[in-house]
Amino acid sequence: MRSAIAATLVILASAVSAQAQTGAVTGVKPKPVATVPIRPALQTPADTANAMAQAERQAIQSDLVWTGHYNGAINGEVSDRMVAGIKAFQKDRGGKQTGVLNPQERGALAEGAKKRQDNVGWKLVFDAGTGVRLGVPTKLVPQQSSDVNGAKWSSTTGTIQIQMARRKEKGPTTAKLAEQEKKEPAGRKIDYSVVKPDFFVLSGMQGLKKFYLRGQIRGDEVRILTILYDQATEGTMEPVVIAMSSAFTPFPNGAQAGGPPPRKSVEYGTGIVVSEDGAIVTDRLVVDGCLSIVVAGQNPSNIGNADRTAEDKDHDLALLRIYGARGLKPIALSSGAAKSNVELTGIADPQNQGGGAAVSGVKAQLGGDASLTPAPSLGFSGAAVLDADGAFAGIALLKPVVVAGSTITAAATQASLVNADTVRAFLKANGVVVAANGPPDPKASVVRVICVRK
Repeated sequence: MRSAIAATLVILASAVSAQAQTGAVTGVKPKPVATVPIRPALQTPADTANAMAQAERQAIQSDLVWTGHYNGAINGEVSDRMVAGIKAFQKDRGGKQTGVLNPQERGALAEGAKKRQDNVGWKLVFDAGTGVRLGVPTKLVPQQSSDVNGAKWSSTTGTIQIQMARRKEKGPTTAKLAEQEKKEPAGRKIDYSVVKPDFFVLSGMQGLKKFYLRGQIRGDEVRILTILYDQATEGTMEPVVIAMSSAFTPFPNGAQAGGPPPRKSVEYGTGIVVSEDGAIVTDRLVVDGCLSIVVAGQNPSNIGNADRTAEDKDHDLALLRIYGARGLKPIALSSGAAKSNVELTGIADPQNQGGGAAVSGVKAQLGGDASLTPAPSLGFSGAAVLDADGAFAGIALLKPVVVAGSTITAAATQASLVNADTVRAFLKANGVVVAANGPPDPKASVVRVICVRK
């Protein structure tokens, strides 16, 4: 319209000029042309939002979810609900409800959202067992377990539970799956239901807990996310559920997967000698898929090939045994009263220490969720964790994780503790008689574990 109006004005101006030229010959004065000023149309909040990059719109939606002002999809699409969320945020701050965030308001929104994410320990993780990328409030559900059918995260009291299921079915349809989930377990009361060709959503009550369920299919593969939480936690969980629903990627591919990097052809870890006859406990994932396993000890007489004789998939422990080694010094597996300050004793990846094989110790903080921060360098997975008195407190495991950010990126490592009681139970179940007393220096009981996958 504006270009048409401009073109009309140009034509009128040309006509006036022609008339003026003609008037100079004939002596006829041209009549003045009345002009009307053109006022640009006022820009709406939706216009302002649409002018932004989609990533910024998604970030605003996500932040509004976390502050409790928006309960829609985090997809970057501008809607009345998104604008209303911005106005609600501005109202709560005592500002003018324009529906457009100024720089100060945008900063305050991001800060408020980040604080709430930190409070629940929000992280985007790739679950290798189910092949799913999802968001997890790790501080709310510190207990994790998995099996061949899926993974589960839960709070210490069971008030909050997150279940991730994976299975195959012949010719599945979302309508059929939704009907099954409405009835299983018995007694579910459905308050909300939506069924699309490739996914379905159910929510309502399951006993005394609220539940949210999202299922998706691709071919004969089924992925179902279920979130259960007590009504008393509703204020905390509502934004978490919305964020989890938007972050749920049941069939990630390429950069979306953000999964663990390819396994190295040669990988280094740490092992702990637990018996004089050559039993060594280490990280199960370090020695997974190895063509051969080599244990390098403190002196040439206790270097040799090892067999993997047992594993604990729930706690990622593996038991190795080397034969004919001499001079092994098993660690004392007395229970250490691990508190916040611990020391990890292990052997770093040779690329991190110039090819050396020296045992070293690094300090760490033990969190209530069994996390160890900061995570040590590569090679320390399987390291002995010692308490403030130098007593054995457990084993350190290192895993790559995917964390939330402006982009999905894989963090180098995240460390966690498998406590001493769990280690002793694993060894006892596999017939290992542990030593009552160990060497004065626990470093003497640490060996390097080398997995060759070539």
